[in-house]
Amino acid sequence: MAILDQLEPKSLFHYFEQLCAIPHGSGNTEAAGAWLASFAAERGLEHWRDEAGNVVIIGKASPGYEEAPTVILQGHMDMVCEKDPDCPLDMEREGLDLAVDGDFVFARGSTLGGDDGVAVAMMLAILDAPALEHPRLECVFTADEEVGMLGAEALDASPLRGRILLNLDSEDEGVFTVSCAGGRLVRCVLPVKREAFPGVALDIVVRGLTGGHSGIEIHRGGANASVLLGRVLASLRRATPARVTQVHGGLKDNAIPVLAQAQVVVADAAAAAEVCRDCEAMFRAEYAATDPHIEVLTAPGEPGTPMDERGSADTVCLLLCQPNGVQAMSAFDPGLVETSLNLGILTTEADCVCAAYCVRSSVESRKELLTERLRSLTERLGGRIETSGDYPGWAFRSDSPLRETMVEVFREQYGREPVISAIHAGLECGLFAGKLPGLDCVSIGPQLEGIHTPRERMSVSSVARTWALVTETLKRMK
Repeated sequence: MAILDQLEPKSLFHYFEQLCAIPHGSGNTEAAGAWLASFAAERGLEHWRDEAGNVVIIGKASPGYEEAPTVILQGHMDMVCEKDPDCPLDMEREGLDLAVDGDFVFARGSTLGGDDGVAVAMMLAILDAPALEHPRLECVFTADEEVGMLGAEALDASPLRGRILLNLDSEDEGVFTVSCAGGRLVRCVLPVKREAFPGVALDIVVRGLTGGHSGIEIHRGGANASVLLGRVLASLRRATPARVTQVHGGLKDNAIPVLAQAQVVVADAAAAAEVCRDCEAMFRAEYAATDPHIEVLTAPGEPGTPMDERGSADTVCLLLCQPNGVQAMSAFDPGLVETSLNLGILTTEADCVCAAYCVRSSVESRKELLTERLRSLTERLGGRIETSGDYPGWAFRSDSPLRETMVEVFREQYGREPVISAIHAGLECGLFAGKLPGLDCVSIGPQLEGIHTPRERMSVSSVARTWALVTETLKRMK
């Protein structure tokens, strides 16, 4: 039985529910791509898929719009898969458990994937509505946006005719995003050696953090569980002889970690427990406004061979001394973060520790500077860095006919002015702007809350208003 069949626009929520029944986390979008291609084939629409998993579907111009410029509609088909610890859902193989609560759609126990499933559903609903008036449409569904914009980076944009792009990957209704930061992933790899060390094995857990998106929520100044873990380990090693066996934290490059864990071997377990209690009190005081429920816990650990003294010291140094968080604010837009980085994923292998950072800046040279800082310290410790997923920033365009049309429509429909904004996060608009010279682009979306967390929910009324804004904008693109 359909859960969303009473919601408006009916067609949009119909396709959203169909997508939610298909597992489509990053790196797992083959079935979603096949579904999109089948949609196009059944309707006789020109379409293609590439090796990166991207899908492009062409919508023919409505009568009277044959000479109008082509418009690109764009969003990504993958979602961030996060769930509550007690949620039994296998997000690699099972669809979402959808529910409606008043004005909000959510998924029980997991992320909803409104980011960016609503864009997929909106494009399909437009393509499947012959009565809507619009120019020729190039609907671009990219893959693996949430893990470095891999689909958009690999996309061959040369077949695209459009130089007007409406990106549907924002989550604040009434905000028109017209510029974004560029970024890259930097993975710091630190080699370690292991040797036996007499002592007691302990597990240390830092948890209870708020977390959030590492771009648009980095300005909150919240705690990063992996960075706090480094502080705990540094204090621990001052209090008692100790060696590190392994460290782990975070699940996504673009999320602030809410949990980090270490296994250590210590000479004095009582002293270690006292350090953890002191650190918990200190962290709760420091982050009372953003992360009031931080916990630092200890428990008996499984025996294992720890790193030697140098490996332990270097691991703690890496966690303690690498930069993290906001590095510079914009001099041109007060309140906007210009440059930041986030330690997103921390892992340990038998012979190395890996710390993966998402580096962002609207100033290319400062993105390079942060990369060099990570390189300098990591190489000083005997390690190396690996970079990937590099994407450019998206520069503000002073002359934008698309923006002017959308502002006009918004003003008529809402009775107020939209917010014209830049964001400190990556959008695929930057990659498209680099591939399509002269691109006129705006990013919008309905109201989404708690994205990338199991608390994610999407406003039904906001989706309806955004649908009206998009369809009326297309109608006026003659």
